[in-house]
Amino acid sequence: MKFDNEASARVDAPKKAGPHLTTHEHVGLNGKIAVAITNVVGTMWCAYVFAAIALVSLPSAIQSGISALVAWIAQTFLQLVLLSVIMVGQKVAAAASDKQALQTYKDAEALLKLQDEMRSLIEVNNTLTEAIHRAVQEMRTSTTGRPAAPAD
Repeated sequence: MKFDNEASARVDAPKKAGPHLTTHEHVGLNGKIAVAITNVVGTMWCAYVFAAIALVSLPSAIQSGISALVAWIAQTFLQLVLLSVIMVGQKVAAAASDKQALQTYKDAEALLKLQDEMRSLIEVNNTLTEAIHRAVQEMRTSTTGRPAAPAD
């Protein structure tokens, strides 16, 4: 039983490229600008600045009544502050996802290596089994003087 080298090539292919991470995305000029802005806006410091900016208009919202205060909370505070907080959360989730992808890649690489070693051991086992089978047939032939009947 012979194995083709397609499996070995598949085992070796990821070693060259490594796992695909979010930093490997090709985004072009507009994507780079968007990533730069996201990296600035998606920080807790930016969320603090947005909260301070939103708080400047809080006194006038309080003086204008309940409906103005609700509108201030929904339109000003939540939109400004939560935007940055959500972006920070997404960056943390993306980093965790990249770590998980890297660990999965390492695990798969280890499993592929073990599988390749098992394939090699099976090939050695098959070769030895064939050699033992030939030796037994030769021994039967030499003791009886005629070829051995095929085994079931």
